[in-house]
Amino acid sequence: MKKFAFTINGNKYNVEIGEVEEAHIEVNVNGTAYDVEVDRSIQPVKTPKLVRQQAIPSTDASPQVKKTSAPGSQAIGSVKSPLPGVIMDVHVKEGDSISLGQKLLTLEAMKMEMVISSDKEGTVKAIKFHKGDNVMEGDVLVEIGG
Repeated sequence: MKKFAFTINGNKYNVEIGEVEEAHIEVNVNGTAYDVEVDRSIQPVKTPKLVRQQAIPSTDASPQVKKTSAPGSQAIGSVKSPLPGVIMDVHVKEGDSISLGQKLLTLEAMKMEMVISSDKEGTVKAIKFHKGDNVMEGDVLVEIGG
């Protein structure tokens, strides 16, 4: 039962709407019951459905790629960015001899600083990005030779 308060030409009316069956409605106005007949049958209001296309996660839009090489691997390899971000500092230069776990560069990702360390021993063959450069996930940051 729905209740309404109306003011018409300064007169106040308390209206209660009861059962609705086809073209008949039970209405109570200021305590007096009325059986109201409408000219056409009242159709229930249908709530619209929101139809969306199936969402595809952004991770499925491109094939998965390996982000780093295997730890301790002696072969020529590369160190890749684990997340998109900005290079804050480069701690090595080309030609430097590096050891396993040595700090290579600092990356700011998601407002946090992340130290990227070497996952192999060898010599720095190439540094692909410099301080202040933007990088994407999976970009090769440093190439390391045996």
